[in-house]
This record gives sequence, C-alpha cells and structure tokens, in this order.
Amino acid sequence: MAEPILQLRDVHKTYRQGEIEVHALRGLDLTLEPGEFTALVGPSGSGKTTALNMAGALDLPSKGAVLLEGTDISSLSARALSQLRRDRIGFVFQAYNLIPVLTAFENAESVLALQGVSPAERKQRVMALLKELGLEGMEHRRPDQLSGGQQQRVAVARAIAASPAMVLADEPTANLDSETAEMLLQQMETLNREQNITFLFSTHDARVMAHARRIVTLVDGKVAKDERKG
Repeated sequence: MAEPILQLRDVHKTYRQGEIEVHALRGLDLTLEPGEFTALVGPSGSGKTTALNMAGALDLPSKGAVLLEGTDISSLSARALSQLRRDRIGFVFQAYNLIPVLTAFENAESVLALQGVSPAERKQRVMALLKELGLEGMEHRRPDQLSGGQQQRVAVARAIAASPAMVLADEPTANLDSETAEMLLQQMETLNREQNITFLFSTHDARVMAHARRIVTLVDGKVAKDERKG
C-alpha cells in the first residue's frame, strides 16, 4: 500500500498574543492518501488555516507530529523544509498571489525555474498546462490583464507545474463568480484524476464541498466529522 501523502498526528498549535494563549489546534488527527480530493470545513476559528499551514510545512506544531510522505517535518532543516515545499507541495491562495510584473507563463513556470528545469522543458510543460486550463493565447498577459478567474487558473498552473504530491488550496473560489468557480473546480478535478495529485481545500464554499469526495469538519481545532462520499 502506498505511503500516505500527509499524516497529522495529535497536532496541537498554540499561539501567544501578549498574555493570552490561543489554542488553534487541539489534537488534530488527519491522514491523506494519494489522489484524495478533500475539503476542510468548519466555522471561522475552527483551525482550518492553521491545519493547512501545518500540512504545507509553513508552520511547526507545538505538540504532535506532521509527516509528509513519511518524513517528520520537525526533523528537517530550514533549507530542507524549503526544498520540500518547493518540490512536493503546490499552493493556491484566495488572493492568487501572482507576481504582478511577470506574465501568466512566467508566473506558472517560476517553481520550475527555481528547480533548475531547462527552458525548453519549462516551455513544453507550462504551455500544455495553460492550454489544459483554458488559458491558451493568454501566456503573455500580466495579472492586471487577466480576470480573477484567469488569475486563479494561472495560480493553479503554477501550483501543479512541478508535479507536486499535494496541492493545498485556501479558499480558492472565494473571489470567483459561480460559473468561473465551477469551471476551476472541474479543471482541478480533472488534474486530480489524470495526475493523481492530492488536493486539500480549506473552504466555506458549498461549491467546493459539492465537488470534494471527502469532507473533514473541524470544530475547536480538531476533527468533529469525517465523511467520504460514495
């Protein structure tokens, strides 16, 4: 059986705000297998974003363990963590986070460039991806020349160009109209099926939940419900 992509084991995260302790996660257990399409849901303050930060090795737990493809991230150096995020995890954010001065193509190829992939291979992979995401002919446009939905699709292209093991998407449809959100979700589902990339969403959006094959509900920093469809 394949190694789980992600394991959160009894993860606690406590932040200090002056004299106050904020318990964002209180013993979170979650395992993701390769190829899952999962939504983290729950009220504001339930720990969704903190859980996503843990999954993406953007933060370390106060207690418990986070394993990515079997490796405990707490054992890694800052450099190794950075390489892990670059090579094995793709990120899609609510605010797109594209670089304004770069074209759609340049934004999408940026991770591959950091990895040292040759220009010819970068062009081949990114152009194929942009075509698959309905962005053919827009590769030379900068973010301010693209609609919100087009910018988010460039962000998805950037996230998956390096063939990561997992894509983490924090409220990716929040700024999109219904038709654009539906198109984006269908395209992410296709990529999930065809490339077996694991997707983990943090969302309040019923549209994302409708597409997810597994819905994990967080309440007060731990799993309250874990439902699989079909």
